[in-house]
Amino acid sequence: MISTRRALILGAGAASLTATTPATAQQDGFVLSGTFVQGGFAMGRTWPRALVFVDGEALTTASAAGLFVVGFDRDAPTSVELEVRDRRRTAGRRVPVRPGQFASTRIDGLPPSTVEPTDPALLERIRQESALKAEGFASRVDTDDFGNGFIWPLETFRVSSAWGAQRVLNGTPARPHYGIDLAAPAGTPIRAPGDGLVTLARSGLHFEGGLTLIDHGQGLITACLHQSRIDVLAGQRVTRGEVIGRVGMTGRATGPHLCWRLRWRDRNLDPSLMIGQSAPA
Repeated sequence: MISTRRALILGAGAASLTATTPATAQQDGFVLSGTFVQGGFAMGRTWPRALVFVDGEALTTASAAGLFVVGFDRDAPTSVELEVRDRRRTAGRRVPVRPGQFASTRIDGLPPSTVEPTDPALLERIRQESALKAEGFASRVDTDDFGNGFIWPLETFRVSSAWGAQRVLNGTPARPHYGIDLAAPAGTPIRAPGDGLVTLARSGLHFEGGLTLIDHGQGLITACLHQSRIDVLAGQRVTRGEVIGRVGMTGRATGPHLCWRLRWRDRNLDPSLMIGQSAPA
């Protein structure tokens, strides 16, 4: 087991430290900080309520304080065009996105129903659960809680699987792993990584087991999977560091751990890259 401070030096945390681009003052309407790498993000400050365009598509709106966040997917292109507009002004910038380095992970011994389910009743259950999760991920809370920064959701853990790894489950290639697995004893308290609104809190899901989703503003949503206990309710506001549940091995899991995920809109991000970040001044 390692402490969160140690995790910042070893494994995923080290990547976040070396990949961070500090905020720098700009004269063209907005300033950016963040981690400009596949799986990373850009956090910006611009004119209050300005529309934010990503590669020509209006995807979000800056908060009343002018803060916004944009995510770069695991397979993001090598550069992204960001543009902000209000009623009188327009500003834009092309942001380079560095390629990520993703390992391959093999997991054997999983129940076949959690890898390639075929039972009609189970498939219907999975469909219904997918609709629940889609509703939770569709949240677009009009806040900028992400600007206060994130912490690790566990105080002590071991990174057992890095974010973005290509998975091979029971010998079958699967989609990349869009979470970072933090191994810890069952019952370990899980803390809210940042301020936000709980959009889903549900136990007993087929794949995720106990699942909590938290919207940190503008559709930047963290997910905590495989919980043995959930201590919050959908619609509840939580603050950074507040205990929201306990580590377990429910759902598709071979041992007690927390699978921690982050999504912006439909883009999967590496949540560890948000640790210690804050909004640009």
